[in-house]
Amino acid sequence: MGSEGPGHGFGSGAAERDIDGLPRNDANYTALTPLWFLERAALAQPDRASVVHGPVRYTWAETYRRCRRLASALARRSVGHGSTVAVIAPNVPAVYEAHFGVPMSGAVVNCVNIRLNAETIAFLLDHSVAEVVMVDQEFFTLAEESLKIVSAKKKQNFRPPILIVIGDPTCEPKSLQYALGQGAIEYEEFLKTGDPEFNWKPPKDEWQSIALGYTSGTTSSPKGVVLHHRGAYLMALSVAMVWGMPEGAVYLWTLPMFHCNGWCYTWALAAFCGTSICLRQVSTKAIYTGIAKQGVTHFCAAPVVMNNLINAPASETFLPLPRVVNVMLAGAAPTPSLLAALSIRGFRVTHTYGLSETYGPSTVCAWKPEWDDLPLEERSRLHCRQGIRYTALEGLDVVDPKTMVPVPADGKSYGEIVMRGNAVMKGYLKNPKANAEAFAHGWYHSGDLGVKHPDGYIEVKDRMKDIIISGGENISTLEVEKVVYMHPAVLEASVVARADERWGESPCAFVTLKEGAGGSDEVALANDIMRFCRERMPGYWVPKSVVFGPLPKTATGKIKKHELRAKAKELGPVKKSRM
Repeated sequence: MGSEGPGHGFGSGAAERDIDGLPRNDANYTALTPLWFLERAALAQPDRASVVHGPVRYTWAETYRRCRRLASALARRSVGHGSTVAVIAPNVPAVYEAHFGVPMSGAVVNCVNIRLNAETIAFLLDHSVAEVVMVDQEFFTLAEESLKIVSAKKKQNFRPPILIVIGDPTCEPKSLQYALGQGAIEYEEFLKTGDPEFNWKPPKDEWQSIALGYTSGTTSSPKGVVLHHRGAYLMALSVAMVWGMPEGAVYLWTLPMFHCNGWCYTWALAAFCGTSICLRQVSTKAIYTGIAKQGVTHFCAAPVVMNNLINAPASETFLPLPRVVNVMLAGAAPTPSLLAALSIRGFRVTHTYGLSETYGPSTVCAWKPEWDDLPLEERSRLHCRQGIRYTALEGLDVVDPKTMVPVPADGKSYGEIVMRGNAVMKGYLKNPKANAEAFAHGWYHSGDLGVKHPDGYIEVKDRMKDIIISGGENISTLEVEKVVYMHPAVLEASVVARADERWGESPCAFVTLKEGAGGSDEVALANDIMRFCRERMPGYWVPKSVVFGPLPKTATGKIKKHELRAKAKELGPVKKSRM
């Protein structure tokens, strides 16, 4: 395709000539894996805090020993290469340890979204053939119900996994006692069966799988995204580099570790000898408290979380911030107004974009020094773009999905965002059809529509399935949302297509209001929002209907648009709408 320049021919053709005939050997070549980062952290900063959770505090030396115990305990139970270990837990130390201890045994770690229902988790456990299930005490009954579903399906072929319950001193003991009564092994007791000096082995091949994670599965069964050691190593370094993360950073776990392995910061924090502050439950007060009292310097979040942060009541905030706090935004496109508000409050925002299939964020809106001199509104407009590829991603483009020809860099021509390189998954587990579609023409197809600007920065305009076609015209829901968010009464907004008798489809805005805003006359407020939009966008973009109420969200704060599309369908078509 047109964008393939030097270095873009992957894995094809005869061996290239070199100036020498020197071979690889054990002294000069080893498979890449992020597991070495932990060994180095224990050597470099043995007494520095590695993981903090309420009253629990571990050092890097202790974390390394605990991870080796976990690997050893698994290995003694014949869990290793070819095995999957499922982890169902919020952000607690055991989840962090699993990112090292499980692959140190040779097995693959699968962190499961705790907000899934039992039927979906049953599908994941069965599909991945999980030999071990590590589950937090408060989610034990969820795991128990899931395993009963698998058992009923498999009948005599069901092999119960090793069941480990993770106790948490910040929780009531009742759920832990119940789990132990059902025969589960307590996590700390399980670790005691392992050797703290376990001689773990790195993978012989860096293509070996390190992690498995399932997509949301909103339209079909979830797909299992398989990641390799090489990609995890490169992305762990890359995510820290693009953020400018320093050695010894104090990182607050607002982002679930089960989401794309915490965007690879699980491994990156070991590489940079940082400190993890675990958050079992995310709240605005907990975030501000972490900043004010635990020295937090960095955290990641979806725009929805940050929107709540800037609109929090004074009783939950600690302002002004005691230091500049670095925030990485991803998970959805932030609005210029949100970026401006965060900048004013002292948050330094790095805006990124990616998918589960690219180890989490893999593009960054790299800041240009000349933007510092621009007005805040213009800076924010440039900053809300998704930018350029990460250091560890070798290919990024916006193309016509049928011809694979790159779109013009004019900021207007739509195409599909595609990626290729070391930051792309191995593929979907046991799903050749999905792999063929995802990797068509030698690129990973994101399913996101975007444009490429004259400076080469890309900008996401919509999911291909979310684009609204009204009277033959394409409408980007993200562009409409940016304007709706600017309305002074709006806290959150999401726009989807609704059937329209005149135009086929028209925008429908689902809106959550700020506390105390709007009064009781929703019809008048809906009309005011539509008037506000009409003054700031083309007429056919203006929402023809506005629905008020809380917005459904995923565990990472992303708005569940598929549920809103279903609600819009229930509303029926807009009658005789006008532009």
